[in-house]
Amino acid sequence: MRISADGSDVLVVGGGVIGLVTAWRAAQRGLGVTLVDPEPGGGAARVAAGMLAAVTELHYGEQMLLGLNLASAARYPEFVAELEEASGRRTGFRACGTLSVALDSDDRAHLRDLHALQQRSGLDSEWLSGRECRRLEPMLAPGVRGGLRVDGDHQVDPRRLASALVTACERAGVSFRRSWAERLRVTHGRATGVALRDGSELPADQVVLAGGSLSGRLAGIPEAVLPPVRPVKGQVLRLTVPAAYAPFLSRTVRAVVRGSHVYLVPRADGELVVGATTEELGWDTTVTAGGVYELLRDAHELVPGITELPLTETRAGLRPASPDNAPLLGPTALPGLQLATGHHRNGVLLTPVTGEVMAHALTTGELPEVARPFAPSRFTPAPRPLPPTAAEASPRPGTTPVQQEQSL
Repeated sequence: MRISADGSDVLVVGGGVIGLVTAWRAAQRGLGVTLVDPEPGGGAARVAAGMLAAVTELHYGEQMLLGLNLASAARYPEFVAELEEASGRRTGFRACGTLSVALDSDDRAHLRDLHALQQRSGLDSEWLSGRECRRLEPMLAPGVRGGLRVDGDHQVDPRRLASALVTACERAGVSFRRSWAERLRVTHGRATGVALRDGSELPADQVVLAGGSLSGRLAGIPEAVLPPVRPVKGQVLRLTVPAAYAPFLSRTVRAVVRGSHVYLVPRADGELVVGATTEELGWDTTVTAGGVYELLRDAHELVPGITELPLTETRAGLRPASPDNAPLLGPTALPGLQLATGHHRNGVLLTPVTGEVMAHALTTGELPEVARPFAPSRFTPAPRPLPPTAAEASPRPGTTPVQQEQSL
């Protein structure tokens, strides 16, 4: 693809992990790339726990998304190795596995149903008794009734991942404009760049909207291609495991406590991430006493020793959710505009495959097969046929109205 005489081949709006991986992969394909974001490497990645949970995150009705999640999870080891070499930074990737446990009979029945769904989907998970769970993780509460061991669900540190992607982009020649994009430029029915908050304009051959939960708020996007993305709030805690308590947990531990999901993600550096609430509260990012209390209460029921650990950080962030909780990837009905947004709870997991998909779409104009179910067009209403004109409604000579209808 040509480089614009007065702009970039590709302009990426949004500097979270999705925007960064899109910019990096596009630059590797030889495209001139500019990324617009006031704080590249920020966004939801600052709050996310980084679980790569293609199996344990399986939900009923999301089997199509499962295929994309598994494809991305399989790419992670090679992706991380390439990124760490390109950036010279570590990502905190750990192939440690995940344990999902039940604390009462209702939770145990739910987990058994989930195990059956995983088996029907051809996934690798092992049912364990409560005693076997505690043998794997001695800090678990004595009341654990059973669990699922998933050795293929790993973790990465999203903050380290984002920092590595920023450096990799810089080394690949991506240009950064640390400003807010205010408006999409549309010229003669085609996206041609963006106007920035400072009044300047950035032209480009193609624009990728990767603004996370803010993707639907960029002015100038025609209503027909406006991404249906909403914010879903999540509150997360970070604690520190002192050396005297190590090892505290050896793998990610998840559970449903009184109907609420809770997870504990232990980092190799001694950090322990506890999350996460799911709240439909619009753009509110307030850390609340109730949210912190509920997370600590549920985590304490799961791992009682957690109350002895220092609490070092509380954060709230916004997940970008689409109507079907799956991402919107690739070209829109507006020429020159592509989407990479709506990843909801799977943004970090889907980073490797999203980068590949978007690079392919930007260089060929088409989505690879693995991403075709996630084209933005699935939310675009089919055009309604115009009513017939008076001439079209009149029977042709020699035909009855029924015969005319059958011949159309």
